Amino acid sequence: MQLTRVPGEYSICRLDADAESPPWANRGFVSITRTEDELSIVCLSSLLPSDGSVPGLAREDGWGMIKVLGPLDFGLTGVISSIAAPLADHRVSIFSISTYDTDYFLVKQEKMDLALGLLRSYGFELL
Repeated sequence: MQLTRVPGEYSICRLDADAESPPWANRGFVSITRTEDELSIVCLSSLLPSDGSVPGLAREDGWGMIKVLGPLDFGLTGVISSIAAPLADHRVSIFSISTYDTDYFLVKQEKMDLALGLLRSYGFELL
């Protein structure tokens, strides 16, 4: 399986469930998920307002991103676990996002080199 590192630093954010989708989450990779409990947003950290102007915004900064090169067939199984398991064995936390075409994994920036090295050692091809 082929992987690539996506440039940039990402943030994982949370707003109240009834919050509007913010206008700043509109460029590059953006994932917005609304549930009954929250509005969750993953986007480039540079897009986030730094002035505290977003009421109720919780954020976790400092994430890098790895993309599984796709598109992946919907019948394909075990993609997420094949990446998550070796990283978990070495105490590397991930935040995963699936799209129609493929999967993305966020890893803390300070663990990215370790994560990429581990994935190479497990047979993943890094482009």
